[in-house]
Amino acid sequence: MRRVIAIALAGASLGGCSSMSWDMFRSAPPTVLVRLESNPAGADATTSLGQGCKTPCSVSVPAPDAPFTVAFALPKYQPASVPVNLVKNPGDFTTPASVTTDPNPVFAELQPAVPPKPVRKPHRPKKPKPAAPAAAPADAAPAAASPFPDPNADKR
Repeated sequence: MRRVIAIALAGASLGGCSSMSWDMFRSAPPTVLVRLESNPAGADATTSLGQGCKTPCSVSVPAPDAPFTVAFALPKYQPASVPVNLVKNPGDFTTPASVTTDPNPVFAELQPAVPPKPVRKPHRPKKPKPAAPAAAPADAAPAAASPFPDPNADKR
């Protein structure tokens, strides 16, 4: 009787194995801890892989197969981008495989944003004012060629 129960339990447990996934035996992709720093501190640092934080900080990124970049941004400063390479050490029988970043820590020196220079209008020389007509002496006779009479002629 014990054999029958043992066989039944073994069969029931094997029946459950058919729905079991082999994914649980896969190892998780290795992650790399990346230290991010900037001068001045407090910049928004975002990796091209999606992770980000405010400097100084550390982010954990999955070890990609190709280099990635870290973009730094801070108001009133010019943005900066730093390329990051991965160094993979395959390991051997005594040491495990490892992945590190170069540079470590990732550092950006942010430059102040230069305010735009005011646009200066080109210098235009002033137009000369027309010369005022010379005042005629009071005794001078009006010009004879004028078709208009002098309104002050009788007051002189």
